[in-house]
Amino acid sequence: MFEINKNYLKLPGSYLFSTIAKKVSAYTEQHPEKTIIRLGIGDVTQPLAPAIIEALHQAVDEMAAAETFHGYAPDLGYEFLRSAIARHDYKARGCDIAIDEIFVSDGAKCDSGNIQEIFSLNNKIAVCDPVYPVYADTNVMAGRTGDYDASTERFEGVIYMACTEENDFAPEFPKETPDIIYLCFPNNPTGATIKKSELQKWVDYANANGAVIIYDAAYEAYISEDDVPHTIYECDGAKTCAIELKSFSKNAGFTGTRLGYTVIPKELKQDGVSLNALWARRHGTKYNGAPYIIQRAGEAVYSEAGNAQLKEQVAYYMKNAKTILEGLREAGYSVSGGVNAPYIWLKTPEGMTSWDFFDYLLENANVVGTPGSGFGPHGEGYFRLTAFGSYKNTLAALERIKKLA
Repeated sequence: MFEINKNYLKLPGSYLFSTIAKKVSAYTEQHPEKTIIRLGIGDVTQPLAPAIIEALHQAVDEMAAAETFHGYAPDLGYEFLRSAIARHDYKARGCDIAIDEIFVSDGAKCDSGNIQEIFSLNNKIAVCDPVYPVYADTNVMAGRTGDYDASTERFEGVIYMACTEENDFAPEFPKETPDIIYLCFPNNPTGATIKKSELQKWVDYANANGAVIIYDAAYEAYISEDDVPHTIYECDGAKTCAIELKSFSKNAGFTGTRLGYTVIPKELKQDGVSLNALWARRHGTKYNGAPYIIQRAGEAVYSEAGNAQLKEQVAYYMKNAKTILEGLREAGYSVSGGVNAPYIWLKTPEGMTSWDFFDYLLENANVVGTPGSGFGPHGEGYFRLTAFGSYKNTLAALERIKKLA
C-alpha cells in the first residue's frame, strides 16, 4: 500500500495567497457591483517591453524552420543567455562569476523551493521573520523541520530571525548557529535592505561557522541607494558560502513567461564535494527548463533597447511605491519600505490583527493587500501593499485607504 508524504500535513491550512484568493472570490460573488483594486499578490501589470516582444517573435519564427528549430534546452541553459547574465549582472559589478556557475530555470520561486534538495535533512535552517513563506514551507515538506506549533505560529526546529521595527526589519545573528541561512534583500514583504558592510558581516559569519547562505535577490533591480548591494558576490568570500537566486519576473515582467536563474560558485564545497556539481546533477535529472523562445526573450533584457525599456518599467512601479508610501504617511499611517523595493510595509491600526485589517480593507475600501502574519509570526500587526498595479489604480486605492484613516 502506498504512503503519502506526511510532512505536508505539518503545514497549517492552505498557501497564503490561495487563502487570499478564496476570500476575494467569495466577497466578489456576494458583491458583484464592487470594483476591487488588488495590491496584494506581487504580480506585475505592465506589458512586456517591445524589445522582448521582438525577440519572442523572432524566436518563434526560428522554430518554424527545420534549420533553426530548437528542441530541449541545455541543462544549464543556453550559453547566449548565461553569457549575457555573467557579463551584465556580475562582471559589470566587479564580480567574477563564470557561465558554468549560472543555472537557468523557469523561475526563482521553483529554485528557492528545489535548492534544498541538495542538502541533508539534518541541516537546520534559519529564516527571516517575516519573509517569503516558500523558504520554510518547502523545508517542511522535505522533512527538515518538526511540527507546527499553533500557539507560537512556528515550526519546531526552524530558527526564526526577528525582523522588527526596532532593528529596521533586518535580522541579527541568531543565538543558535544554523546550517542554512535564507536571506532576501530587498526583502519581501518588508521592502527592507541592508548595506554592503552589513551583508559582508553575514558572509563572514557563514564562512566562520560552516554555514551556507541562500540569497534571494529577486528584487535587486529596484535598488535605488548606492550603498545597497545588488548581489551577494559583491562581498569578499561570498563565493565559498553563498548561493544566489535571481528572477526575470519583477524586473522584466516575466511572471507569465517564467524565467530565472541560480548561481552556485564552484568554490562552494562541503567535505570536498562541489555544490555546483550537485546542482548540475539535479538539473540534469529534474530540469525546470525554460524553452528556447523564453531564453531568447531573456537575452533581449540585456540589449541596449531592452535595458532602457525595463528601467522605465521599474521607474513606473517605484513611482507607485513612492505615491503609496508618502500618501499613507500623510494620512497618519506608520509605513516603511518602498524605497529599494516595490513593497510598502504598513503597521495595522491599533487593535487590528493583520487578517482583521485585510477584511476591513476589502469590505470598506474594496482594496486587497496581504496580511503580514502570512509571512511569519513577527509579521503580525503589519500589512503588505505592492506597487505593481497601474498608476491610476494606485491613486484610487490610496484615496480609498486614506478615507478610512
